[in-house]
Amino acid sequence: MAIAEDLAVIHDPTVEDPFTVEQHGIDYIPVSERWARPRDIFGMWAGASVQVEYFLYGAILMTFGFTFAQALSLIVIGNLSFLLLGLCSLQGPDAGTSVFAINRAAFGPNGSRPISCFNWLTQIGFEVEGLILIVGSGLVLMVEGGFAPGDPAKVALVILAVLIQGILPFLGHAAIVKTLRLLIAPFVVLFLVMLGFAVPHAHLGLVTHGAGWQTYMAGLAFTIALSGLGWAECGNDYSRYCPPDVSKKGLVGWIFLGTAVPEILIMTLGAVVGTFIAGIGTGAGGLLPLAHQGFIPGWFVVVFLVFAVLQLFAINSLDMYSSGVTLQAIGLPVKRYQAVLIDCVIAFIVTMYAIFSSSFTTYLEDFVDVVIVWIAPWVAIFVVDWALRGFRYVPSELQNTGPTSLYWNSGGVFWPAIFAQLIGMFAAISALAATFHLPPWLNEVTYHNQGADFSVFMGIGVAGAVYFLLAHRAVGSQRGRQLALLRDEGLLAS
Repeated sequence: MAIAEDLAVIHDPTVEDPFTVEQHGIDYIPVSERWARPRDIFGMWAGASVQVEYFLYGAILMTFGFTFAQALSLIVIGNLSFLLLGLCSLQGPDAGTSVFAINRAAFGPNGSRPISCFNWLTQIGFEVEGLILIVGSGLVLMVEGGFAPGDPAKVALVILAVLIQGILPFLGHAAIVKTLRLLIAPFVVLFLVMLGFAVPHAHLGLVTHGAGWQTYMAGLAFTIALSGLGWAECGNDYSRYCPPDVSKKGLVGWIFLGTAVPEILIMTLGAVVGTFIAGIGTGAGGLLPLAHQGFIPGWFVVVFLVFAVLQLFAINSLDMYSSGVTLQAIGLPVKRYQAVLIDCVIAFIVTMYAIFSSSFTTYLEDFVDVVIVWIAPWVAIFVVDWALRGFRYVPSELQNTGPTSLYWNSGGVFWPAIFAQLIGMFAAISALAATFHLPPWLNEVTYHNQGADFSVFMGIGVAGAVYFLLAHRAVGSQRGRQLALLRDEGLLAS
């Protein structure tokens, strides 16, 4: 009854102090502490979208051999995937907990652990991507200042970046949301100024024939994975601070407005710059071609990169925050802010390897392949399960990881979800245009389509269909027990 009684508390949406360390992890957030509104979530996502990474993604698309028109169509279509982020943010206000605590309903408390591990590794990967760009920005600033940075400078930059990036996620949800909101205005101005420098030099007809449909599908998978699909597994980590009666349409609409719209504009600007500055996105840091390129003034490059570094730290905080609560969902007995320290150590090691061993583009393309293979099937299972349950969960049962939990199933595992995930992953791999070699028997769809990439669509479609077929009866019967518990706890009218 504690949760039901809490629902009656009138909450103040402005009470959260961004300068105190958030104590919540994956535990249920009392309604009295649900301070966020859809506009707050919009501000956070907009602050994470008006940024240099998406500028680089747009520029990298031009290295695929696309015409500007092809790249623009990919940017628009790919960013429609942010509807997935909106859809995967609707469970948090009702469940009051993070994504991979909610995931226990679909996979079982124990079955959810390996999936949580996939997400933890993914968040580490995104953190490393941000750190690579931060170090790359530092190297460009050194070059613009007349220095010739060597390996010791790279090591020093990585150490400094790792130490700084832990500050916001250590403080928690409110500090992240409010910091990202503050960064929107200066970056809108900076990108408008860059647009002014870019327009006179843009060569939109640089590529005349463009790439074939197989390469187009690879570019679409790249764009989808780095936009809405790549964030879908984090949505509820932030929307859980919205009250249960939040407008579902409003939440999806504000999230889409704060992500797809700015990212379409920023990626398009990146593609425009990619038509006259070659090599952006290549090299160890991805940004070195901006140094002494002769088109955009050096003073503006310096200002732009200084702000970019600040924002990359803020964006990395989203990944580190989600990583921390995911570690708790796996079962590691640590506080959320303690998990941040674990992440910092691991991210430092991986970043050092990435900085000295490969180009940014190579790292990014390899990482995108891994992200698609597991997230595409998971999104389908997560959403189908939510629908089969009548779009409701029992919050107290999500916190119960023992045999008495409603979601325990068989040994804490719901096998239909595991089977659907594995089959969906196989389907995604079979249709993946990987940057690394895959044997033909594992890559049949791509092999017979001359390299076309259908991995996102195969992963989502196959996993969703398999889960529905295997699970709809069992989840349907569990739904009746779920409704009874919700009534008993006063969370549903009789």
